[in-house]
Amino acid sequence: MNHAGKGGHGGSASIELTDYWWYRVRSQLLQTILRRYVEDPARVLDVGSADGPSVSWLAAREIKVALDIDPRGLEAGSGVCGSAMQLPFPDATFEVVSAFDVIEHCEPEDVVVAELARVLVPGGRLLLSVPAYQWAWSDFDEENGHHRRYTRTRAVAAVEAEGLEVVRASYAFAATFPLFAVERATRRFKQAVRRHGRQRPADVVAVPEVSRVADRLLTWLGGLDDGVLRRHDLPFGSSVVVAARKPG
Repeated sequence: MNHAGKGGHGGSASIELTDYWWYRVRSQLLQTILRRYVEDPARVLDVGSADGPSVSWLAAREIKVALDIDPRGLEAGSGVCGSAMQLPFPDATFEVVSAFDVIEHCEPEDVVVAELARVLVPGGRLLLSVPAYQWAWSDFDEENGHHRRYTRTRAVAAVEAEGLEVVRASYAFAATFPLFAVERATRRFKQAVRRHGRQRPADVVAVPEVSRVADRLLTWLGGLDDGVLRRHDLPFGSSVVVAARKPG
């Protein structure tokens, strides 16, 4: 739910809710899917760092740069306030670039992916996550400032179009997917009844409240995903995760 593009955007809920179940689970799933491709980088760029809790496992030997268009997503006195559409770094600067729930906020898509690829060294790795399935579009996406949702095929195509080689692409949040589908269908129905136009991006996006029991259940379901993802990709889920390598 980062926001790193130009123009209107929704503020990440992680600014205020760093311990929300989705961020905790996502951090573990991203680590499980992507850690092997990180290797031992000297320089790492994390784009859209408002979701910092999701990348605490991503380290660098020399420097790890956090960038976000919203200064509230950066720790005081650190990081770079800037746009993913025009990264303020020279070509071939970083061994690893991560952009978790970023490119869906950016239009046009090819510009942001090209920028992420540009600052990678030859052989560098791009790590991405994006929200899945356009049919799941709702007012939540509008409040977040999204431009699109993805299938795995579309996410892979966007990365390959900029000359990168995809080394892994999987869905995530499969075990919680039935609950997600019901929640999105309910949102779409309520939106149709209200007959409101497109929502404006929120200053800070509100996420569904969950009880302690629901939090434990959702976290447990996320653990089921984690067990499968250690050996296999998932065929569906509410997120898509991609690792790609720059030739060279």
